[in-house]
Amino acid sequence: MPLNRIFTLTLVVLAACKVLAVDFPAPRSLGDTNTYGRNVQRTLRLLSESTPDHRNTVRILFYGQSITDQDWWKIVASDLRARFPAAHLIIENRSLPGFASQMLVKTAETDLYPFQPDLLIFHVYGAHDKYEDIIRRTRERTTAEILMQTDHVNKPADLTEETDPAKVPIQKGNWDAFMNHNWLPSLARKYGTELCDQRTLWKAYLLDQHLEPSALLKDGVHLNPHGEFFMAECVKAYLRRDAKFDPAPAESWVKTLKVGQDLHWSNGTLRVEFEGNRVDVVCKPGSSKPAAVRIDGHRPSEFPELYGFTRALTTPEGKWPVRSPVVAPIRSEKPLQVEEWTMDVRKLDDTEKLYAFSVTGSKTGPDGEGRSDRPFVSNSGRVKIDPEDWNVAYALSLSGIKPVPDRFIAKWNVVSRFADEFVFPGVTNSAVETVITVAQGLSNTRHVFEIEGTPETPMAALQVYRPPFPGAEHGGK
Repeated sequence: MPLNRIFTLTLVVLAACKVLAVDFPAPRSLGDTNTYGRNVQRTLRLLSESTPDHRNTVRILFYGQSITDQDWWKIVASDLRARFPAAHLIIENRSLPGFASQMLVKTAETDLYPFQPDLLIFHVYGAHDKYEDIIRRTRERTTAEILMQTDHVNKPADLTEETDPAKVPIQKGNWDAFMNHNWLPSLARKYGTELCDQRTLWKAYLLDQHLEPSALLKDGVHLNPHGEFFMAECVKAYLRRDAKFDPAPAESWVKTLKVGQDLHWSNGTLRVEFEGNRVDVVCKPGSSKPAAVRIDGHRPSEFPELYGFTRALTTPEGKWPVRSPVVAPIRSEKPLQVEEWTMDVRKLDDTEKLYAFSVTGSKTGPDGEGRSDRPFVSNSGRVKIDPEDWNVAYALSLSGIKPVPDRFIAKWNVVSRFADEFVFPGVTNSAVETVITVAQGLSNTRHVFEIEGTPETPMAALQVYRPPFPGAEHGGK
């Protein structure tokens, strides 16, 4: 992008941030910011080292429930784009309002891990053990750095709560104090995440500004514009580049192997052993015939774990679009194929807890019938649903759909996360990496990658991703 356009975009974004923050007093202090950012330095390095001639791609995911869905995340995103105008930022928010950790742990299978973020910004209420499951699986399946947020203050009693972790074990029954001063800090240490302690900052800000907790809220929990402004200020303070923390642990989780330097063609093939669960080809200008790829001697499409499901959504008319899946997660017992699935659902009684259904794959065809109160495995084995995975009434109510329709259709897709063979795209802008994902979701072990070609093949490098935790094989299958 030309420098004059980058400058203009920066001014526009800065102006937007100023409008969003208008009339709210800036915090006089956000704590000892020199200690912030230790565990997000790979992300901040990629951002800060971006130039108009080399725009690093950085993927950031905001994930949580209704608090994360509020507009404060847009302020943070705008700030990052303004501070790092040369970076190629891909920022998404896949939050699901109303989904506590015990529900989000299911939807993370389609929303979080497949996105493969460089940075996850995360907040959720709910069961503490399911919260840990999400963090652990992120470490097992991705190379994301993680910024966890403590809860904001929403009632006067929070201002005088016990903060000594030794005095707020789970057995004490003081849930908020346990989560924010015991459990979340312990998870941050265990998994090496950044912990944005916005709860402590919130208390200091309220005291300094002589405000009640309600001054930053529009109801008993959700933020008003003042609260959104301050939450953004808290998160932004932790997104700082500080070379004294180098090298970041995440630097060793992603390796770039350059062709001609680390990798070499031999007899029409480039071959390399790697350890990890994802491998990408970085392209350079040029053209070639289709390049065939093999992992461990097999086509990537032969690996069942390289297929995945999308959210199972329905489309009855309501006040808002239906974003919440009516069933999650969907699993399989047999290898999948890329196709669309349709579920025809019929309500069996007025309790809105019992449903009959049939499933049909666009390639598989009619594949069986079942009931929501019984375990279901389709005839092909490509669809598996357990009774506890049904969430119809709650999911539809979040979109204002009450009561549940007597009959409705839900759809989802099976998507591929691999490339058996591809033609190198014509790279026209070498400032931004053109990347082809060859395999995403492999077992996090040692593999052999092979691709056909010659020294003239327009392949610049190979990027290999190795999540830091070996863990179990990923779910959803």
